[in-house]
Amino acid sequence: MATRDRRLAEFDGAGEPPPGLAVEVLCEDHSGTYQLPFACRYIEGRWQNHAAGVAVEATVIGWRVPRMKHSGVA
Repeated sequence: MATRDRRLAEFDGAGEPPPGLAVEVLCEDHSGTYQLPFACRYIEGRWQNHAAGVAVEATVIGWRVPRMKHSGVA
């Protein structure tokens, strides 16, 4: 349960995201929680894959604005 709570705390989006905004989503199923590997949008009450426009067939329990990815310098 601690892992679920920790992950959920990282996805701090409250309510619905702004229309058209591509966000990262946290999903949950019988095996646990997981982040989808693609951006999603919330359109007309449903989650969709941002790039493909197809419905997400998972239970979304949280969302957040995408994090900036930084490349490490050796």
